[in-house]
Amino acid sequence: MTKNDAISLQGVKKDFGNFTAISSVSFDIADNEFFTLLGPSGCGKTTLLRMIAGFEATSAGKIKLYGDEIENLPPNKRPVNTVFQNYALFPHMTVTQNIGFGLQMLGWSKSEIDRRVIEMVELVKLNEFVNRKPSQLSGGQQQRVALARAMAPRPKVLLLDEPLSALDLKLRKDMRSELKKLQRDTGITFIFVTHDQEEALSMSDRIAVMSSGKVQQIGSPSEIYEDPLNRFVADFIGETNLIDATVEKINGELIICRLSSGQSLTTTTNSNVTVGQSGAISIRPESLIMSKTQFNKNDITGTLGQATYLGTDTQFEILLDQDLALAVRLQNSVLNLENFRNGDQVFVHFGDDVARFLVD
Repeated sequence: MTKNDAISLQGVKKDFGNFTAISSVSFDIADNEFFTLLGPSGCGKTTLLRMIAGFEATSAGKIKLYGDEIENLPPNKRPVNTVFQNYALFPHMTVTQNIGFGLQMLGWSKSEIDRRVIEMVELVKLNEFVNRKPSQLSGGQQQRVALARAMAPRPKVLLLDEPLSALDLKLRKDMRSELKKLQRDTGITFIFVTHDQEEALSMSDRIAVMSSGKVQQIGSPSEIYEDPLNRFVADFIGETNLIDATVEKINGELIICRLSSGQSLTTTTNSNVTVGQSGAISIRPESLIMSKTQFNKNDITGTLGQATYLGTDTQFEILLDQDLALAVRLQNSVLNLENFRNGDQVFVHFGDDVARFLVD
């Protein structure tokens, strides 16, 4: 942990009886960082957030907030606040009363509460709705009230447990940019929990991808997407093609891989590999080039299957031997669909730098 870290987890573990929900997790979260815990349901991300908040006790390990150990402090003694999935607003209170309630419980004076509530209402742009109760607000407006209430006491860290999941798709997208702007404007460290990869990629400074109580990889959105450490991360983040392969030759930073068909392809890797090691080649659909003309290197021959129109793009299914298929996504602005017909033989090509060999 450095002096610029807001949160430090050191060997944090959580057991529920004989079941281990969190397996000795260690990482640091920087001050003023938008940090996301991302993973499927049941991976342990919410349990980890609840341990930081103090709602769950740790079974082992230390949790430090700006250098101070907090794992043994009750929730009300930790300088963090939580925004819950259901917002947990008081239905009988107005917007103003909901935002000011926590400050009242902390013993703030009426004048201090009034000033702070006005600041928060302006921050989340709810000036016209201050006298409304939650039932009179939209889902997005309710979420802003919950955010304002959580940020009003000036917490050092704000914990957000899937706060966008109850909103419709368009509102979720609108709220992503609003959340990121709020985080930048306030300078509060955000720890955000979600199972939505697009949310994580669009808002986060860094992401911790979790599975089965373990952190699989931590990195920036581009690092997580472009340089996954293993098959789980590659498959969970976005969409990818995974082709089983074996390391045939190592040539500096390039890895020559042999497919089960006997074909050799050139890739890179961010793992230590040895000749004969098995794994998978990961290639994103948008990184592939499709043509009726063969290239000189890294060509895969297949039969054109189903084409799915996606607005700006079209995604093609390329049928290979042995019941395998590749997904290829091409921009419609540079694609002449009339040149490709279902059943055509096509060549799929990729550059060395866009394919990753992942160790099993």
